[in-house]
Amino acid sequence: MPVDKPTEDYAKPSEPATDCDLLKRPSSLTNLFWAFTTLALQGFGGVLAIVQRDLVEKKRWLSRDQFLEDWAVAQVLPGPNVVNLSLMIGDRYFGWRGALVALAGMLVFPVLIVLTAAVLLAGYSDSPQVQGALRGMSAVAAGLIAATGLKLLTSLKKNVLSPHIQYAFIAIVFVLIVVLHVRLAWVLLGVGGSSAWLAYHRLGRSESLKGTP
Repeated sequence: MPVDKPTEDYAKPSEPATDCDLLKRPSSLTNLFWAFTTLALQGFGGVLAIVQRDLVEKKRWLSRDQFLEDWAVAQVLPGPNVVNLSLMIGDRYFGWRGALVALAGMLVFPVLIVLTAAVLLAGYSDSPQVQGALRGMSAVAAGLIAATGLKLLTSLKKNVLSPHIQYAFIAIVFVLIVVLHVRLAWVLLGVGGSSAWLAYHRLGRSESLKGTP
C-alpha cells in the first residue's frame, strides 16, 4: 500500500518571525487619537525620545527601521517633524481619516494647555523660579533626545553605507549645525542629498553584482 509523502508545506521548517511580523497596529481611531495626545502631552522640549520609546518599543506600531525611515522623511518635509510623522502613521493605518485624527491628537490638548499656561503665567514670566523651572525641563529634554539618538545608532548596522561613512556624515552634520550654525534646510539639502545619492549608488551596484552569474 503506497504511503503518502508529506507535502512541501509540512516538510519546510517554519521561518523565524521578523520584526515586521511582530508589529501591531492601533485598534481604532480613538486609540490612535489618545496615543498621539499622550505623546504630545509628554513632549517637554520635543517628543522625539517619547515617540521612539512609545511607538517602537511599547506599542510596536513601527519597527526601528521603519521609524528611522519615516523620521527621515518627516525631517525633509516642511512643518514640525513630529506633526509630519503623526500624519504619516495615521495615514498608514486608517488613510486620510487616520491622518486627521493623529494630527488632532498632537495639537488639540497641547494648544489648549499652552493657551491656558500663557494666560496664567503672563504676570510671572520674569520670575526667577519660573525661568529656573523652564531651564531645568529644557536640560531634561536635551538629555532624552541625546539618549534616543544614541539608541537609534544601533539600527545603522543594517545601512547600506559602511560604518565609517555613516559616522563621517554624522560628524559633518554636527559641525555644520552646532559649530558653524548652518541653516537646517541647507544641511538637509547638501548632506542629506549626498548621503541619499551615495546610498542609491551603493544599492544599484549591489543589485548589479547579485545579477552577475
